[in-house]
Amino acid sequence: MYTVSQVTQYVKSLFDLDPLLQDLWVEGEISNCTQSAAGHMYFTLKDAQAQLRCVLWRSQLSRLGHVPANGNAVIVHGRISVYEMQGSYQLYVDQIQPLGAGVLFLEFLALKEKLEREGLFAPERKRPLPRFPRRLGIVTSPVGAAIRDILHILRRRYPLAEVILAPTLVQGEEAPPQIVAAIEALNAYTDVDVIILARGGGSLEELWAFNDERVARAIFASKIPLISGIGHETDYTIADFVADVRAPTPSAAAELAVPDRQALHAQMEQYRGMLCQRIEQRLAESNRRLEHAMDTLRRFSPRAVVDRWRQSLDERRQRMWTTQCHRLTVLRAQVTGIRLRLQALSPQSVLERGYAVVSRCDTGAIVRSITQVTPGDALDVRVSDGHFTSTVD
Repeated sequence: MYTVSQVTQYVKSLFDLDPLLQDLWVEGEISNCTQSAAGHMYFTLKDAQAQLRCVLWRSQLSRLGHVPANGNAVIVHGRISVYEMQGSYQLYVDQIQPLGAGVLFLEFLALKEKLEREGLFAPERKRPLPRFPRRLGIVTSPVGAAIRDILHILRRRYPLAEVILAPTLVQGEEAPPQIVAAIEALNAYTDVDVIILARGGGSLEELWAFNDERVARAIFASKIPLISGIGHETDYTIADFVADVRAPTPSAAAELAVPDRQALHAQMEQYRGMLCQRIEQRLAESNRRLEHAMDTLRRFSPRAVVDRWRQSLDERRQRMWTTQCHRLTVLRAQVTGIRLRLQALSPQSVLERGYAVVSRCDTGAIVRSITQVTPGDALDVRVSDGHFTSTVD
């Protein structure tokens, strides 16, 4: 019985003892090229049927004079051995001779030039994104990391937005028609505000579905603004050029699609403070204008004239009152004098002084002379406190 380490070491020894594998040249196209923090480069050398993992140490890279890139068709020299930690074989590269752009890259450039001539990349046809989308359509794989990242960003930034997922393959020969069908299906909804076309990172061939002409024309025909968030920041596809907005990653596409509720809250607070300040300024200005108007009214108000006339009226009323009182006093004194004179001349006063009024009982005529009576006539004598009858002798 053997351990895994023993088996791996044995296989590695077979590779290391084979002279062909220790000194060989390999032709292929570079893809999935990355560089570590230590400066070492890892990439895949591929052709139409197979792939070969490669390692280029920093010391070898510094002597090349150029940095390999995805899509380069190259001839590389090195040795093949087994990487024991992963149990996989790889080519340890020490020389790279470029052969020009790879086949896929040339196809990419040719399609890009064709669509650009037709105006599919024209900036003037690109539409602005809605500021507050109510419903978002997402075209991506339902099981990939991209959809999880997008949903996480949407829940955190703007949970009000409704999400419609149009699932599709994002890699392989069947992916382009499915992507086209997903975009067309979302366009059938009249209330989708924006579409996100997304996929995680990958090599050129893994992202090739988004370099398909059918996908590009479906994006161009979309009536709904579309954001592309494909691969990493350094990955560019035809879909990125046709899309209304290009995001470097799926997460960045979600951030571009919706506003940030925290930023909106901060902005609303700022607007509230500005509004309160503006209202206070307007109130203060209105108060100043009111005070100025009141001062002007006080200066030109008829109140002073009315007050003067009121005082003059009070003075005249007082003078009239005094005059009338004086006249009434004089008239009262005159009436008193007349009354006293009338009292002195009244019959009652004469009677009270001892006089009497004599009248005939039969005729009631006042007797003023003795010639008016004869002996035996009945007379009525009125004195101050009554009357009595008498007979003439």
